Amino acid sequence: MQDYLSGLGNHFSSEAIEGTLPEYQNSPQKVAHGLYAEQLSGSAFTMPRHSNLKTWLYKINPSVKHTDFVHIEKPKNLITAPITKGVCPPNQMRWNKLNYIMNMDFIDSLVTMAANGDATSLSGSAVHIYYADKSMDRFFYNADGEMLIVPQEGKLLIRTELGELEVAPLEIALIPRGLKFQVKLLDNKCYGYICENYGAPFRLPELGPIGANGLAYTRDFLTPVAKFENINKEFDLVCKFEGEFWEAKIPYSPLDVVAWHGNYVPYKYDLRKFNTIGTISFDHPDPSIFTVLTSPSSIQGMANIDFVIFPPRWLVAEHTFRPPYYHRNIMSEFMGLITGQYDAKPDGFIPGGASLHNRMAAHGPDAIACDRAINKELKPEHLVDTMAFMFESNQTWKLTEFALKTESLQKNYLKCWQDIPVLFN
Repeated sequence: MQDYLSGLGNHFSSEAIEGTLPEYQNSPQKVAHGLYAEQLSGSAFTMPRHSNLKTWLYKINPSVKHTDFVHIEKPKNLITAPITKGVCPPNQMRWNKLNYIMNMDFIDSLVTMAANGDATSLSGSAVHIYYADKSMDRFFYNADGEMLIVPQEGKLLIRTELGELEVAPLEIALIPRGLKFQVKLLDNKCYGYICENYGAPFRLPELGPIGANGLAYTRDFLTPVAKFENINKEFDLVCKFEGEFWEAKIPYSPLDVVAWHGNYVPYKYDLRKFNTIGTISFDHPDPSIFTVLTSPSSIQGMANIDFVIFPPRWLVAEHTFRPPYYHRNIMSEFMGLITGQYDAKPDGFIPGGASLHNRMAAHGPDAIACDRAINKELKPEHLVDTMAFMFESNQTWKLTEFALKTESLQKNYLKCWQDIPVLFN
């Protein structure tokens, strides 16, 4: 691994064989070792320098060496926005952890819980859950969006064109749009969440009044080092394009990149390294203070999608209702729990589960958490053994038929608020 070191605009390089990277040309007439130069662009060529994304690959085979792509069946519960079937209720929703279906690799196991926007117009995102018990033999790339992977159970080895990422629960990994990869399981079974981002690529949020330090540090983001294989046999290459699956045959392993340089790269991040910022006087801070990554929209200050976490932290605010306050929000919130207990929902919200509070749906602490928060003696309190996260979007999450009908959907979620007493006097 090598340090990611900074956000957009910075440049990284790696070579598996010393002397492979050209000294100054990106595409010289002859590349060292008989390799081919190929550029992978994650933005329009004419984007401003600070948001221009590209990486030069020096490969044994150019990527155009493949058969025609043929349409194949995709996982039956994998959906791409826009979702046009059915209606989406404004109700608060919550799910238990999904049950495993056996003999599924990472791609086959994908099920979509919710989506918004439109992948074709490069807007919005989707939330998927993976629950795999088999390693991939084929290779995959996603032309519709980048994939933010949030493991909840089991370790993954993500083998990409630029090198490998080993990712465990309490870590995240991001695979850029269009990059070929393969997922091997390092445990018997693996479960987790995916945000498929159709919009602007994830980046670190601006710090504003926080200043120079806090939240996620750039040095803690790790990119892979170049690692190639020169294997000449037939492999399957699957592409997700316009919501459908397509497959081509390739006569070589696509992980044949001997060297690369650029700023359009996969990376991983350990959520335990997040530097939490909070109040040290009174009032509960907004969840935006816990933003790890953001995908901006065309409206300044309103994200296409934010990735927010609620990690272990100290609560010290005085004269304050410390759990998340009751609120109705223009943003739509899809939450998951990686480990431990979420302070606003001590019961019912379990690791591997999920909840959805769409635009203007009232939500907040359940009756038990509310009673504790009102009546407890306010001393400094250390929240430990917890890690929840939120995909917060400026567009309404539209639920899939699977999410509305799965046996994991809790039928009595609303009950957790009905015993909140009237204290008015």
